[in-house]
Amino acid sequence: MFRGVIFNRDKLVSDGLEPARRCLEVGSGPPSAVLVYDPRFLDHIASPFHVERPDRLRSIVSHLERADLFTDVERAPPATPAELARVHNATYLEYFRNLGEGRLDPETAVHPGTFDLAALAAGAVLHGTRAAVRDGRPSVALVRPPGHHAGPDYGGGFCYLNNVAIAAADQVAEGRRVAILDYDAHHGNGTRDMFAGSASVLYLSTHEYGIYPGTGPAEDVGEGEGRGFTVNVPFAAGCGDASYLAAHDRVVEPIVEQFRPDVVLMSLGIDAHYRDPLTSLVLSSPGYVELVARSAALATRLCGNRLAVALEGGYHLDALGEVIAGVVGHFRGRSTRLALSEVLDDTGRGKSAIEATIRAHRPFWNLR
Repeated sequence: MFRGVIFNRDKLVSDGLEPARRCLEVGSGPPSAVLVYDPRFLDHIASPFHVERPDRLRSIVSHLERADLFTDVERAPPATPAELARVHNATYLEYFRNLGEGRLDPETAVHPGTFDLAALAAGAVLHGTRAAVRDGRPSVALVRPPGHHAGPDYGGGFCYLNNVAIAAADQVAEGRRVAILDYDAHHGNGTRDMFAGSASVLYLSTHEYGIYPGTGPAEDVGEGEGRGFTVNVPFAAGCGDASYLAAHDRVVEPIVEQFRPDVVLMSLGIDAHYRDPLTSLVLSSPGYVELVARSAALATRLCGNRLAVALEGGYHLDALGEVIAGVVGHFRGRSTRLALSEVLDDTGRGKSAIEATIRAHRPFWNLR
């Protein structure tokens, strides 16, 4: 569905003339991040005892408050119909808005008011992204419901509207290139489907392959003009710190550097944590913070701290809270206590997945 500005790949990877909109080089570290949050996000309840529940945000806020990091918090208006329509079909938006009581899939219930709360979450990520672009400082949008499983004409996987995709399309409409780094444990099939044919958005996902939604093999490199701009690292169960950091150094960093984005968006799910009940990946809390820190350094170097982080999944409350507090603390130059620090992958179990991704993308990018 999405049709963005198409860029010449030769210009993106050239060592000669810089692309016209390349960002200025900046200093060595990001300035303090702004938080985007609204207590109304607690009102979203898909069903009793649902794993995607308000306690997720309560845990995050509690951890931030204990670390004296729940400051510089902003609210945002909901996304407008025109902003939603950049990536979602009108028929889907009308169906979702008017559904009342129903389900988009067995785990994604709709009630009166769900549409408004989903639009509010999308508006928060839009606001955080625009602020990051305007001010050259990272933003962290603490939102629910999450979004990356929502596609052009469908929802599911606890997602209704694709928060990050809506923000990315907003930036493309302003003529900017956008890199989306999806670190949720589940493949962001909705985001992929929205941008698979576009060369103006680089979508890069690390995920556990074979679990919901079952998409995201290394060989999926996009479609048409977008070939090479969809990048999947399909990890197996048991991959954690060493695998993720190797993927960042060998896949994420070189491809993003060659793409030269104007904005970096991050779909950050904490469900790749070893304590998460839904997946079998084994990232530790320090591993998560280091992964985000390396990506933030990349955004600092390439596009002037224009980095916007949006919360996706993560269902172990303490793991979720301490990782987000660690991420915000990193942005603000503060150390936080990370108790869940056991390293269960120190050998790089994901090497085969990384190699598969590199093989699939050597025709498009300079990779070793």
